[in-house]
Amino acid sequence: MFTTVTLPFTAADPFIMRASDGVYYLYCTTEDETGLNGTGFPVRASVDLIHWEDRGFALSKETARWGVGNFWAPECYEIGGKYYLFYSADWKENPTGALENFRIGVAVSDTPAGPFKDISDAPIFDPGYPIIDANVLEDDGRFYLYYSRCCYEHNIDGLEESWIYGVELKPDFSGVIGEPVLLLRPEQEWEGRSAAATGRRWNEGSFIMKKDDQYIITYSGNFFGGPDYAVGYAVGSSPLGPFCKAGENPILECHGDVTGTGHSCMLHSPEGELLICYHGRTLKTGHDRIGFISPASLSDGKLSIHP
Repeated sequence: MFTTVTLPFTAADPFIMRASDGVYYLYCTTEDETGLNGTGFPVRASVDLIHWEDRGFALSKETARWGVGNFWAPECYEIGGKYYLFYSADWKENPTGALENFRIGVAVSDTPAGPFKDISDAPIFDPGYPIIDANVLEDDGRFYLYYSRCCYEHNIDGLEESWIYGVELKPDFSGVIGEPVLLLRPEQEWEGRSAAATGRRWNEGSFIMKKDDQYIITYSGNFFGGPDYAVGYAVGSSPLGPFCKAGENPILECHGDVTGTGHSCMLHSPEGELLICYHGRTLKTGHDRIGFISPASLSDGKLSIHP
């Protein structure tokens, strides 16, 4: 039976993919001395989710075609024999001088460790506001992109808010089909715990999975740099909702000496157990975000985490 594992390296915004060869690959955000400015995406490989091997960098600021900084939240998918890395970065096209100019792009490789090359010299699309935290779902041969609209200049009743949207992707990932659909926004009490100190409320870092005829989307709320960062979930009947948030949220928050738990993804152990991977902080690690993998369970549309 799987028990919680603390990863022996920093791993902000961790994402784990199990490739067709059975090997797990973990992608994450790097942090500089400010804890913010990601410069690229390190890759590590494991067969048991406990012992990990460094596989270098999947993509970096030096090799990217459209991004110039703040390389965040990579997620990799094996599709049609190739590997596609979706990620956020600061777009070099910034005619208005916006302080936050994040967009989402995709790079491709023949191997899960890369190196990856951007499929274009531009992001996938430009919704007219900064976006981060890409997540992708394949459902009945169609692909859907989920992302977070940043709080930046998004004032709602005196607070800046981050919202989660979904939109269908073109089959070659060169753009989107139709208009983005608002899926989740801060509404529950726990999602405002850091609002007084920051002037912001967040729904971000989403991950969606399908179980039978239900779509379960996890997300993070509150300030990522504080102790109240936590994970909730919502359930819907279609890829683009509507979604109903669970009343028992948050399902993952501070536990033991671990705080700031969030930006999670779901996966299965080699034995088929449902797991959640997320980052957090401890007194020992200080500001650095390290990765954790904990058991989870899903029954009758109810998701539970067992850290």
